[in-house]
Amino acid sequence: MSASVRTVAPAGVEIAYRHTRSGASPGADPVLFIHGMGGDGRTWDAAARAVRASGRDVLTVDLRGHGRSARASSYRFDDIAQDVIGVCDHLGLRRVDIVGHSLGALTATLVAQRRPGLARRLVLEEMPMPLRADDPAPEVPAHRPTPAELWHALGAMVRSPRGVVAFDRGLTEPAMTQFRAPNPRWWAALPALRGVPVLFLRGTRPGSMVDPALLAEMARVLPGMDVRGVPCGHSIHRDRKARFEAVVMRFLGAPEGPPVAPPVEPPGGATVGRPVRQD
Repeated sequence: MSASVRTVAPAGVEIAYRHTRSGASPGADPVLFIHGMGGDGRTWDAAARAVRASGRDVLTVDLRGHGRSARASSYRFDDIAQDVIGVCDHLGLRRVDIVGHSLGALTATLVAQRRPGLARRLVLEEMPMPLRADDPAPEVPAHRPTPAELWHALGAMVRSPRGVVAFDRGLTEPAMTQFRAPNPRWWAALPALRGVPVLFLRGTRPGSMVDPALLAEMARVLPGMDVRGVPCGHSIHRDRKARFEAVVMRFLGAPEGPPVAPPVEPPGGATVGRPVRQD
């Protein structure tokens, strides 16, 4: 079942979204998907189908400056998060599970911090970690995509060229400035998420944008957070689709309580990315 693209302007910027109702599980919380920088909501088509097949409604958004959404004079991360909250308010959604990739994952945490109770569960895929007050600016090592990554990226672009064509390049500089600046307010608000089950997926190969030390600090603040490593780079849902869907679907379908997710195994059979636990 597909849904037509609709728009709403909760903060004066027109935001495009798709809200697909499965009708199979009345009363079940919808799953909200938030894409990363340079993409759009179509990047989640495969994962959204899996969620709909489980009986859950699906909401995908195009962030401001992406896809069918309007460009904006401000690309502050807080404004982007408020757009997403505004779409949920427009639809009357009181609680959702949120799945976010990269910038979308950071947006998901901001949504959960700004609107307590809205996020039932969080799936954070390859979230660039906000810096603390005294952290140096991050340096992401250069990474030449593998042939498999190039193939997956080409396929994604062919299926949804709008994500590449419509992206506002003017967003890049303000976004990178924010990623490189300390964000002590985000860290101060992080303990508010202790009651929200969190699954953090990170790539274990070159191309990952997750700082391991900052991730370990986040896991210390959120001792119930489940961290899983997947043998790929920055785009797990695209390059390891089957593994992504398996671990995420189990997490989203788990009963209330501490998050549960199966280990993800590389081809050699050794488990990687065991949950990070620090007291």
